[in-house]
Amino acid sequence: MKFQVRYSTSPEDSKSYDTAKLRATYLIEEVFIKDDISLTYSHFDRIIAGGVFPVTTSLKLDAPEEVASEYFLQRRELGVINIGGEGYIIYDGFKQTMAHKDGLYLGRGVQSIEFFSVDPNQPAKFYINSSPAHKAYPNKHIPFSITNPRAVGAESTMNKRVIYQYLHPAILETCQLQMGLTELANGSSWNTMPCHTHERRMEVYFYFNLPSEHRVFHMMGRPDETRHIVMANEQAVISPSWSIHAGVATTNYTFIWGMCGENQAYDDMDFIQTKDLK
Repeated sequence: MKFQVRYSTSPEDSKSYDTAKLRATYLIEEVFIKDDISLTYSHFDRIIAGGVFPVTTSLKLDAPEEVASEYFLQRRELGVINIGGEGYIIYDGFKQTMAHKDGLYLGRGVQSIEFFSVDPNQPAKFYINSSPAHKAYPNKHIPFSITNPRAVGAESTMNKRVIYQYLHPAILETCQLQMGLTELANGSSWNTMPCHTHERRMEVYFYFNLPSEHRVFHMMGRPDETRHIVMANEQAVISPSWSIHAGVATTNYTFIWGMCGENQAYDDMDFIQTKDLK
């Protein structure tokens, strides 16, 4: 397992970061490593984000020493979305098939979790988020067909998209973790505009379905002190609660968002008018 730790930063401090420091602090460059688990632990609300990529072997999710627990979900909950080929997950002896774009929620107390691909030529790619949990909620398989879709945006503003909610009060109960997948329509390249902050929750964005020659420009920072990070396919970025989080790319793309923090009110946002951005 590859496991790295990122510490919290203040908006005042981050104003002075150059490109290299911005990327080292917030960008997760390598999410999927063949036959390995790659995770990043952020001290912003103690979220863990990363990828599990079983190709020729299964992969067991053990607890790294940094979380100081007997097993990974002793004090945590977990969300999974499969962006690859067909796979399955065996947790505490139960086998759950995971088709492309299927999701899974595992609650606090699940002790054994192992990830598999059905076909090494079309391996599963399990993107995961995990946050601290105060109680155990029921485990739940979330096929793409039962996600909660929200069509938003417009062609005229280049942000026509569908937000598919997976870990969300409309689908299931969790302690604090929320996850979803957003697909931009052909011809659209902006997400989340007008942008916003939510001081009560942090977020991690994972961008994918982006051709190798294209890039996403992820916008972050205070509304009056914005920065950007240029990102390639299958990379993730940590978004502090004090930061805006929006993106524009050289083509349409898909991204997974994961949130944790003070509440689960999806619409609890502080919107920023575009004219006020600097």
